[in-house]
Amino acid sequence: MPYDVVLLPGDGIGPEVLGEGRKVLELACSRAGIAVETTSIPCGGRYFLEHGRDWPEGAEQRCERADLILLGAVGWPATDRPGPVLMPDGRMAGWSAVIGNRTRLDLYANIRPVKLLAGVRHQVHGSHRAVWEAGKVDLVFVRENTEGLHAGIGGVLQPGGVKEVAIDTRVITRKASERIIRKAFELCRERSRGAPQDGVKRVTCIAKDNLLKGCQLFVEVFAEVGRSFPDVEKDYAIVDAFAQALIAQPERYDVCVTTNLFGDILTDLAAVLQGGMGLAVGCNVGDAHGMFEPIHGSAPALAGKDKANPLAMILAVGEGMRWLGRRRGDEALSRAGRAVEDAVVSVISEGSTLTFDLVGEERAARMSEVGEAVRREMGKRLGP
Repeated sequence: MPYDVVLLPGDGIGPEVLGEGRKVLELACSRAGIAVETTSIPCGGRYFLEHGRDWPEGAEQRCERADLILLGAVGWPATDRPGPVLMPDGRMAGWSAVIGNRTRLDLYANIRPVKLLAGVRHQVHGSHRAVWEAGKVDLVFVRENTEGLHAGIGGVLQPGGVKEVAIDTRVITRKASERIIRKAFELCRERSRGAPQDGVKRVTCIAKDNLLKGCQLFVEVFAEVGRSFPDVEKDYAIVDAFAQALIAQPERYDVCVTTNLFGDILTDLAAVLQGGMGLAVGCNVGDAHGMFEPIHGSAPALAGKDKANPLAMILAVGEGMRWLGRRRGDEALSRAGRAVEDAVVSVISEGSTLTFDLVGEERAARMSEVGEAVRREMGKRLGP
């Protein structure tokens, strides 16, 4: 039976970058002798404006049956107000494909690798950014993905039709905390090198437990789970202090675990250490399903210009292939996924075919040229 892959292109540059990801997936599987079938499901803000819902009927069930889900990006500008198109319930149009899938499929772990590849300039100093030693930035965030402020618990009070009070309630549970923390420790054991600074296998718990009750529970559960992993160093950080330490000393960190909103914010910050959003990948995984995406937005201003960076999407494809290969015991699929990342590393190291966000407008290649360069490098690794 072929692997069943669902594609969720979304809005803006989403369909374009996912198009490049699809070419990589199909080439890798073809060269490795792996059967794969893809189904594309429209979703997002533009789809909502045309159809009154943010994806077609039956899309939920189709995602539930998939072996692997690949997401482009969602979000389309509203015409009557600043910000994205919203649905009548106040959710962003595209919620069903992103947050809905995370909740319905119980994709409780949002795993975001932050790795500076050789030849990439970090973005800390803007136009004066410099090349850091690549091996000094190699960490992974493990973010709880199903509760907290993203769960949408709350409401609005509108006396006289005027929005006077808006309430968002954060709920942190022992069950969700325990499984995400355990996932972080297990991932730390699997990683080969430990923190770049000292080689120590270390899990850092990031919270605001000097103030918030939910964070105090999270830290308590971290200590309990950590006792089962005596070979892994336990580390604690207050979220605001961690934010500056991450930029000042990223080499100290190996695996970092935190709650949903903190993880959402910190991983976007961490993307500057690896060269920007164009290289940042999000892996949404549970015990039975997985959805992989670039963490950049839909960037409507770049849509249709063959200009966006496709490498985060391509790397997400490689991550998804490796995840599915491990889950199914398919070493050929895992090898093909590794070949995708190796090809991206090679293209970046060579440096002549990269998009504007990495090398500036004067030297920039087209998105399609970058995708083609990656596929050429894959051909060298996977054979004819």
